[in-house]
Amino acid sequence: MNLDPLYDVATTAAGPAGSLPLTAEMLLNRPSGDLFGLSQNAAMGWESDQVVGQEFLILSTLGGLRGEDGRPIALGYHTGHWEVGLQVRECAEALRRLGRIPFAGFVSDPCDGRTQGTPGMFDSLPYRNDAAIVLRRLIRSLPTRRGVIGVATCDKGLPAMLMALAGSPDLPCAIVPGGVSLPPTHGEDAAKIQSLGARFAHGMLTLKEAAELGCRACATPGGGCQFFGTAATAQAVAEALGLTVPHGALAPSGQPIWLDVATRTATAMAALVEAGTTTRDILTDRAFENAMLIHAACGGSTNLLIHIPAIAHAAGRRRPTLEDWIRVNRAVPRLVDVLPNGPTDHPTVRMYLAGGVPEVMLHLRRMGQLNLDCLTVSGKTVGENLDEWEGSERRARLRQVLLEKDGVDPDDVISAPDRARAKGMTSTVCFPQGNLAPEGSVVKATAIDPSVRDADGVYRKRGPAKVFTTETAAIAAIKDGSVGPGDILVLIGRGPLGTGMEETYQLTAALKGLPFGKQVALITDARFSGVSTGACIGHVGPEALAGGPLGKVRDGDTIEIVVDGHRLDASVNVVDCPEFESRERHPDVAPDPGLPEDTRLWAALVTVSGGLWGGCVYDTGMIVDRLGR
Repeated sequence: MNLDPLYDVATTAAGPAGSLPLTAEMLLNRPSGDLFGLSQNAAMGWESDQVVGQEFLILSTLGGLRGEDGRPIALGYHTGHWEVGLQVRECAEALRRLGRIPFAGFVSDPCDGRTQGTPGMFDSLPYRNDAAIVLRRLIRSLPTRRGVIGVATCDKGLPAMLMALAGSPDLPCAIVPGGVSLPPTHGEDAAKIQSLGARFAHGMLTLKEAAELGCRACATPGGGCQFFGTAATAQAVAEALGLTVPHGALAPSGQPIWLDVATRTATAMAALVEAGTTTRDILTDRAFENAMLIHAACGGSTNLLIHIPAIAHAAGRRRPTLEDWIRVNRAVPRLVDVLPNGPTDHPTVRMYLAGGVPEVMLHLRRMGQLNLDCLTVSGKTVGENLDEWEGSERRARLRQVLLEKDGVDPDDVISAPDRARAKGMTSTVCFPQGNLAPEGSVVKATAIDPSVRDADGVYRKRGPAKVFTTETAAIAAIKDGSVGPGDILVLIGRGPLGTGMEETYQLTAALKGLPFGKQVALITDARFSGVSTGACIGHVGPEALAGGPLGKVRDGDTIEIVVDGHRLDASVNVVDCPEFESRERHPDVAPDPGLPEDTRLWAALVTVSGGLWGGCVYDTGMIVDRLGR
């Protein structure tokens, strides 16, 4: 009888051939889970006589489903996790060649660009905490793993992976950064095209131009965005912490040199196990200071002011304070000329070719501003890695590639302090305080357009407040002209308790893309994208919903802002308003109606765990104390 194959269902199978290499000692002394795991290994097709050996776990943020030819079967959320499966595979094959047994698991991540201006942004920062928990649970759920490799790229997935590995201090752990996308040969980068709507609304683009520019902005299918935003900064921070192999951050996705990072990492991991080196040995307080130094020298994203303390907390190390950030940024000038900080706005691939993080470290070493004795996953110290890098063929050849292919002097991308100063490059961030931000705030001073600073280089602005309690209303006002030159846009109630501390790049991108945008300042208790530019003051504390004075601002209040990017002094105040302090909170300030319940829980937990400046973490001790348990 001919059966339809659909219904020709088998009810038993022979099972894998061979036998497990069990010993009497294993049967008598090993837990049943270890033995069952060997059965699972054989069932998945591993040679049965090779199921015993050193096991390594590779965790990634892989998203989407690619065919063998790289074409999409199911889309990912973003290019940053679209190709990392290739790095996972390279790590696994390298481990197999070394006679080790690789495992792989995945916790995908969202796209902050995709969720800009949408309720999806309410899950962005809370996702980081949740993913770190899940990743740690996956690590612990493979009890036989000897080490862990994390493969991640973007704004929240990479910080989550760093938190997970930092929270595994007794294991050797390493990061393989997912690299960067290339910019289009002709077109706009992935930062600028996020202002298409605002520019179209003001007649600066035709519909055809907007459609064409938007199509080709991400010129290659993998990697984080081409600017030094949160994704790129997190990659550089991972390397500065010692968790990547030298010159591991910012490689162009999909290319052989990008896969080489994975190969070198797998080899390094096997050596770390043999040496008995663990993540606790690498993530010291001095390593975190190196991360802050690199952040300052590169002009990093303000989001890392949240993520670095969170990684330190996960590692059981001291969390950097606002005072630490001020000290580091006053000590270290910005040396890197890369999007979005200028003045030339090189894409991140040029920073990589110019020498990447090791090149920046060479300058910091010459300045006496680096902890050279910190251990790294290479098995060598930062100082030893730099000794090798400085005279390496890799450094010389890649710098030559940059000169020959793009006609760019590598020392124009990553400059010595004197050359950077001569180009007008100022230090990275400063922290305005005043009657609007008694607990502090942050502004990326280096990204304020020089044309709106006074002759002494100081940004001074006094203007009327235009107050909004939703991002939707604020972007509509920018598009319809209700916000104009000289205004100070104040967006309130958008911190952790209001929206999960949404990122408001939709607003900063629009202002950057409009001719009058540099004449507008923005103040909010929300966050900004790492690619934001202009006089944008965020992270205002306390947030409006926690009783912060920002919630008292009304339309027409006069606000005065002063940002000295050289001395890194800044202030933000309501002036000429005697009744300001006694005023009630704005009547429209409330948690967003669409705020998910799990984000409300996240906000409550991080608020009692040190809040924003503590990294928005879950501090179990503080939470338990607050509960009276």
